[in-house]
Amino acid sequence: MDLNLLRIFIAVYETRSLTEAANRLFLTQPAVSQALGRLRRSLDDSLFERSGRGMAPTPLAHSVYPELHESLLAIDRTLDAVHGFDPESSGHHFRIAMSELGEVGYFPALYSAVCDTAPNVTVEVVPIDMSQLSAWLSHGTIDLAISPMLPKGNFDQRLLKTENYVALMNQNNGLATGELTVAQLLDAERAIVAGDSGAPNLRAAFTRVGGGWEGAVTVHRFSSLPPLLSVCESLLAIVPESIADGWSTTWPLKWRPLPFDLPPAEISLLRRTTLQHTSALDWLHRTVLRALSGDPGEFSAIGASPQPEP
Repeated sequence: MDLNLLRIFIAVYETRSLTEAANRLFLTQPAVSQALGRLRRSLDDSLFERSGRGMAPTPLAHSVYPELHESLLAIDRTLDAVHGFDPESSGHHFRIAMSELGEVGYFPALYSAVCDTAPNVTVEVVPIDMSQLSAWLSHGTIDLAISPMLPKGNFDQRLLKTENYVALMNQNNGLATGELTVAQLLDAERAIVAGDSGAPNLRAAFTRVGGGWEGAVTVHRFSSLPPLLSVCESLLAIVPESIADGWSTTWPLKWRPLPFDLPPAEISLLRRTTLQHTSALDWLHRTVLRALSGDPGEFSAIGASPQPEP
C-alpha cells in the first residue's frame, strides 16, 4: 500500500479534519479527499464519518491507527537516519510552548544547551494555551511543551520536576516570621494571578480548610508580584517554592510553608505526535531533558530588579 495514503490516514485521524490534514501535509483538500477515497476502497471501510466535531473515526480506524502510527514512525526514523540530523550544521526552526514563568525560569538554560551544540538552529517560544495545547501537539503546530497541566490525549510526557507551593510576602509583613497558621492565612490579604494553572488545586485546598480563594488583588502576570509585594507589606501570594526562592534573593521578600497539605505541581515535558523531522525532534527532546532535569530555574529574573537606594 502507498505510504502516502497511510500518512494521510494518520493526519486525518489525528486532526479529525480534512482541512487540517491538508495543511499539515502541504496538500490541497481535494487531494486529501481523493486519497482518502482510495484508502476507503482498499480497506472496504468508510474509516471516517462526518459529525458535529469533524471527522469521527470508525471502529476499524481506531483499531489500526496505533500500529500504523508506530510503523510510520519507525520508517521515518530510519529515513531520517539516512539523511541524519546534524546539530552543528542544521538551520532547523523549533517551536516550544511554555508559560510566562517557564520562559523566564527555564528557557535560558534550555536555549543555552541548544545553542551549545546547534548554533544555527532557531527556537521560538509560543505562549502556552491549555485550551489549544492538545491540538497543537497533535497537529505539529509546536514541537515541545513545558506544562504544569497535562492535556487530553496520548502524548509522550516526561516529568521534569515537582513544585511545592508556599506563601510569599514582604519581609516586613507580620507573618514573615514564625510558623504560619491556617487562620492567619485565611485572614491575610492575598494577591492572586488570573489564569494560574495551580488555581484549581489551591482553591480546593482553601475550601477544604474553610476559606475562599478570592484575593484582595488580582493581576494577570506573575511578574507583577515582586514589585507589588515589595511595596504592599500587608499582601501575600501563593507561588511555587522555586519562584519564591528566586525572588527572595533580589527583592525584600520572604516565604513560609503553607499550613496545610497541597499536592505539588508537576512540571512535564510533552512532545508532538506528528511524524515529520523525527530525528530533529528526538535530538531536541533529549537536549531539553538534559538541560532542565534538576535545574531549579532562574526565577529571580522575573520582573524588574528593585532600584538601589540613593
